[in-house]
Amino acid sequence: MIRPGRLLVGLTTLALTMAGCGSSAGSAGAAGSVGSHTGTAGSESGVSGTVTVFAAASLTDVFTALGKQFESAHPGVRVQFNFAGSSTLAEQINQGAPADVFAAASTSTMQTVVDADGSAGEPRVFATNTLQIVVPAGNPAGISGLADLADPSRKIALCAEQVPCGAAAVAVFAEAKLTPKPDTLEQDVRSVLTKVELGEVDAGLVYRTDVLVGGDKVEGLDFPEAADNANRYPITVLSQAPNPGAAAAFVALVQSPDGLAQLQAAGFGRP
Repeated sequence: MIRPGRLLVGLTTLALTMAGCGSSAGSAGAAGSVGSHTGTAGSESGVSGTVTVFAAASLTDVFTALGKQFESAHPGVRVQFNFAGSSTLAEQINQGAPADVFAAASTSTMQTVVDADGSAGEPRVFATNTLQIVVPAGNPAGISGLADLADPSRKIALCAEQVPCGAAAVAVFAEAKLTPKPDTLEQDVRSVLTKVELGEVDAGLVYRTDVLVGGDKVEGLDFPEAADNANRYPITVLSQAPNPGAAAAFVALVQSPDGLAQLQAAGFGRP
């Protein structure tokens, strides 16, 4: 069970930069380098500066939209995102990367940050997600179920086991009593999706939300073991947050009825 971390009061300025912090980073409005946490005028709500959010790759689209909404509600405030595999983000946080909020794709990954006293409070689960088999549009290889991903004649992409989508894949294959035969192991779920979109593999395992993001480039196939191995997504303000006030406000937006409605519209399940 996730336990509360210690709460730091006040702002802590860290001298680290964001260079090398992840596979995908940018602001809610446009990509760019991390700005100062204190250099912009605040909104009437009292929220000011930049809030830096480290979030699982599967949250890219819906969090980017929420970031734009947050900036509109707090003029002069900027939301800076770092999207990558949750395990990569947790390692960066534990090594001191400057971040205000962490949203992970599994409670076990979040626990590594809690155990390092990285959470300012008890993380809260805000969404769930389940795996689907993803194939290129038209399903040219004729993939019909999970057993095809254990066929060495197929080209298969999976997430690496240390990434939440990879851990979920291990669980579904174990439940189905199958041994997968992946040709590539990716460090985040969007990399698996890209392999399928480009036709580099016959199939992969991604979240249901990623299949929706793929649009008409891909198709999703349900399989029974997925429902028993849903991922739970927790979020927290970090104990070393340079901008804890803005961090708390962003977390509140994610957990608000509007935030939860946007997550569900993107294919995420209720917490």
